[in-house]
Amino acid sequence: MKLLSIDELKTLIEKPDGVCVSIYMPTHRLGTETQQDPIRFKNLLREAEEQLIKSGLCSQDARDLLEKAKELDEYKFWQHQSDGLAIFISTNLFSYYCLPINFQELVVVTDRFHLKPLLPLLTGDGRFYILALSQNQVRLFQGTRYSVSEIELENVPQSIAEALKYDNAEKQLQFHTGTSQGGGERAGMFHGQGAGNDEQKDNLLRYFRKVDAGLEELLKNQQAPLVLAGVEYLFPIYKEANTYRYLMDEGVTGNPDELKAQELHSSAWTILQPYFQQAQKAAVERYEELAGTGSSSNNMKEIVPMAYYQLVDTLFVAVGIQKWGNFNSDESHVELHQEQEIGDEDLMDFAAIHTLLNGGTVYAVEPELVPDNAPLAAVFRF
Repeated sequence: MKLLSIDELKTLIEKPDGVCVSIYMPTHRLGTETQQDPIRFKNLLREAEEQLIKSGLCSQDARDLLEKAKELDEYKFWQHQSDGLAIFISTNLFSYYCLPINFQELVVVTDRFHLKPLLPLLTGDGRFYILALSQNQVRLFQGTRYSVSEIELENVPQSIAEALKYDNAEKQLQFHTGTSQGGGERAGMFHGQGAGNDEQKDNLLRYFRKVDAGLEELLKNQQAPLVLAGVEYLFPIYKEANTYRYLMDEGVTGNPDELKAQELHSSAWTILQPYFQQAQKAAVERYEELAGTGSSSNNMKEIVPMAYYQLVDTLFVAVGIQKWGNFNSDESHVELHQEQEIGDEDLMDFAAIHTLLNGGTVYAVEPELVPDNAPLAAVFRF
């Protein structure tokens, strides 16, 4: 699964040349339903082609633009899906993401990518990671409050044996795997000069530093909490190696190799739910404390420019509501329309995406949970 990061979002929001195609569809991980996904995909591509032709492209140019997407349609591709598929196509960009969110079928053809369905994966109210770590296996999952999906790891050792096989050649270190008494994680046994508890801890620390180094590039610019899943004695050693700022103090204890993704997700959410609730409660309280000071606002025409100019620290945005209009960055002017007009964009999404791009936190919540019962509310940074 390709990880959707803030850097990836920046690439998508920088307006590519020409017409932009955004395709969203639900997908399935297992079972006979996976056989329906290719059919659904072909129908959506046909719809995209029709919309491209209506936008002014000739039939051949429309087919050529969609060609890379059509090449995805093979058996192996559909056997490695998550809950949803998002595809973005323009003349100079083609990118797709298998994501842990059950999208509704949607095709949008316009002069910019339609990114609103991605917001639940990027907001500050329920996105997290799980690192399932043992001496024999390393797995990373991206989750939301409702779903979880495994991320394909590159440049990350898959076991302590792999991590250390080229280390300390002078010690002729050998690694064997045995089973500890009473079940649980299989313990790593190291044999060589000076082997013992101190050396075993040192080996684990070096292993975890290599895991952390591999994750560092993957999680760069991420702010979502990371929950460690593993046997308890590994926790302090990994925390010593860890450089990711958002590693949670509490973890999922036990042998993670014996747990499926949904079991890890359930245990991690038990830890994280109070964290997310407290963070959102504190953000609301801060907004209320700043009311009337000029450091917070529920005025759309004030918030949109502040988001664009990197001055929004925290944003509350009501889900399921659109506010159509335009923002002129040269004049810092916001124009709102009662109904969508040609060339309009949803300014709610505009404010949310620019807040995320500029390092702010976004809470996408039900309308009644936005402070002041407004569709949009923000705390500014000065």
